[in-house]
Amino acid sequence: MATLTENRPATKPVAQELVITRVFDAPRELLWKAWTEPERVMRWWGPKHFTAPVSKIDLRVGGKYLSCMRSPDGKDYWSTGVYREIVPLERLVMTDSFADEKGSVVPGTHYGMSPDFPLEMLVTVTFEGSGSRTKMTMRHEGIPGGKMRELTREGWNGSFDKLAGLLTEGNGQTRVIAEPGKQEVVITRVFDAPRDIVFKAYTDPNRIPQWWGPKRFTTAIDKMDVRRGGIWRFIQHDAEGREYAFHGVYHEVRSPVRLVQTFEFEGTPGQVSLETATFEEQNGRTRVTNRSVFQSVEDRDEMLKEGMEEGVTETMDRLAEVVAKAGIGKKAA
Repeated sequence: MATLTENRPATKPVAQELVITRVFDAPRELLWKAWTEPERVMRWWGPKHFTAPVSKIDLRVGGKYLSCMRSPDGKDYWSTGVYREIVPLERLVMTDSFADEKGSVVPGTHYGMSPDFPLEMLVTVTFEGSGSRTKMTMRHEGIPGGKMRELTREGWNGSFDKLAGLLTEGNGQTRVIAEPGKQEVVITRVFDAPRDIVFKAYTDPNRIPQWWGPKRFTTAIDKMDVRRGGIWRFIQHDAEGREYAFHGVYHEVRSPVRLVQTFEFEGTPGQVSLETATFEEQNGRTRVTNRSVFQSVEDRDEMLKEGMEEGVTETMDRLAEVVAKAGIGKKAA
């Protein structure tokens, strides 16, 4: 005769509610846009080192969203859902399901996930606060317990770390990313000016002395031939009259989208980096991404030790003042 234990099915992890609360240094308006505007969602959606190449949002009750996360090895994970409740700046409620690229719901096993994931889960996001800080609470209902719940928590927190960085940019702050073991530094900043004005500030010899470098230096233009193969050379002086020279070659000049050039400080000859600046229009504002690739991790780390982050931040603040004034003048005209 079989015992009750022998007849009992294998125990499955119990579905639970995952709750994560974060406080962001950004107003609710920015946080709301980060969740509801596709071009913003694509900048933070997905765990650390994942990208989000697709985000489609039909923001209305009954409307659907479709998102794609891409892993570092190039595998795509699609998700979809339906908006059940939308209270602007306060509350979002939506279903959450694994999907294929066409938006059809698929089981979690389609992506090698646990079969304990239900076909439909529920995500509720609330926003509280005033002024420059916002408390966000995310509730994810239906997540299996155990290891899957912790992996899901880790994935959400990785996404929210990226969201914090995006919101910092939106607040007009400079973000400097220098990951350990890599030979690059990525600098991002959103400027309150149209893209053509920001691009001109990078390429006009009359504008460069107004912002290039920290305030304690003055900058003079020795050469600036802004074309592919053209040479640039800037000379800075400090209060004691000491001279510091920098030079490079323009590899690509695509107005007002992209600028690629080499960079070399003449005080350390041979340490050359490749600088790529991209300019992205955002409803009258401009998001600039500067990527500096050094010849080695050691060269990159040496620049950071010498105060690169502090110098870049002050330089970007000066640039923000210059382009904001130019933007106001253009709007008035």
